Amino acid sequence: MGKQLPFVLLAVACVVCLLGITEYDVLDGQLDRGDTAWMLVSTAFVLLMTPGLAFFYGGMVNRKNVISTMMQSFVCMGVVSILWVVVGYSLAFGDSLGGVIGDPRTFAFFRDVGLAPKPDQTIPHLLFALFQMKFAVITPALITGSFAERVRFRSYLLFTVLFVLFVYCPLAHMTWGDGGLFLDWAVLDFAGGTVVHMSAGFAALAGAVYLGKRRDRTHDPANVPYVILGTALLWFGWFGFNAGSALGANEMAVVAFANTMVASAAAMITWVFFDRARDLKMSAVGACIGAVVGLVAITPAAGFVSLGEAVFIGFVSALISNVAVEYKGRTSIDDTLDVFPCHGLGGIVGMLLTAVFAGAAEGGLLATGSWRLLGMHLLALLLTAVLAFGGSWVLYTLVGAVLPLRVTPEQEARGLDLSQHGEAV
Repeated sequence: MGKQLPFVLLAVACVVCLLGITEYDVLDGQLDRGDTAWMLVSTAFVLLMTPGLAFFYGGMVNRKNVISTMMQSFVCMGVVSILWVVVGYSLAFGDSLGGVIGDPRTFAFFRDVGLAPKPDQTIPHLLFALFQMKFAVITPALITGSFAERVRFRSYLLFTVLFVLFVYCPLAHMTWGDGGLFLDWAVLDFAGGTVVHMSAGFAALAGAVYLGKRRDRTHDPANVPYVILGTALLWFGWFGFNAGSALGANEMAVVAFANTMVASAAAMITWVFFDRARDLKMSAVGACIGAVVGLVAITPAAGFVSLGEAVFIGFVSALISNVAVEYKGRTSIDDTLDVFPCHGLGGIVGMLLTAVFAGAAEGGLLATGSWRLLGMHLLALLLTAVLAFGGSWVLYTLVGAVLPLRVTPEQEARGLDLSQHGEAV
């Protein structure tokens, strides 16, 4: 029965979804067609980021683990999408329960998530929910780079479900949900620096420590062109990620679009030239990592800063993450693909610099001379770290009590492609 249980649960979920399905009525005059068109495109862009991440990570691992690593990202598009419809969206954007989590009953099974726009929006509620779904999809996929080449696939699936429910959804509600704690504190996170990248970064650090080191830490990227392709798809999709977070075809979307471009470009250039200054080769992998770090760092600030400030954010984040990657290599922490130094620290740098550079209307430090917003960001950073690292550690422990989290030494030596999926490149 144990092997059939996931199938039974999925079948039950399908039946309940059919019973609670929303009627979709045409709403003439209540929606902005331009905003709706842009958000449809942005939603598709953000979905493309997850296969992009699969290529990005898959190209960097050893050849015997390429399929496994890519599958860990790809499968999130299935698991998290259904979970989001069943209860995830409601936990993130439902009626607030103490500012920490949404009421799971509010939009359970997408009940009342129809074509009518939410207050202060010009796009269908359903489209907003689908846009937010893509953010939930990619977040657990980001974590996988930290424990690549040694995690058991079924155990990872269980962790993904628990992480979305108990870490991602509370952070999304606190940051973006009506009545959310961070939102009430006026904490700024334009497109997910806290919700996506910092949460994934701290969860990745917890996973790397909890699972321990690989038995063979030799790093021999299987396919550098995959890394370049993955970076290109991520960069392309990130325009939907950031500019789409303006929730319309408006001026803020244009600002976020431009800032996304220049921050990533600045970080890429900074990374490769900093490597050269340290007598290292100006590698393609380094250029790709730098570009992604810039994209991560500009995410919380994308709609709140100028082009020059975006360039500065990309520059600083690349230096800090580059140094952190070098330092991590001297420790016993085996974060396989440097998720915390790049996504975790990139998100932290972006979040803090958002509070510094934001305009007077948002309470930015340079614009107002007030330290209040930066103080709120520091407090939110502390709480995010506790929830994402501590909460993930608890979840790893719970999963480990049910299923072995780590593959056997023999399976690890053989490679996860064959041992977990029976396939090989």
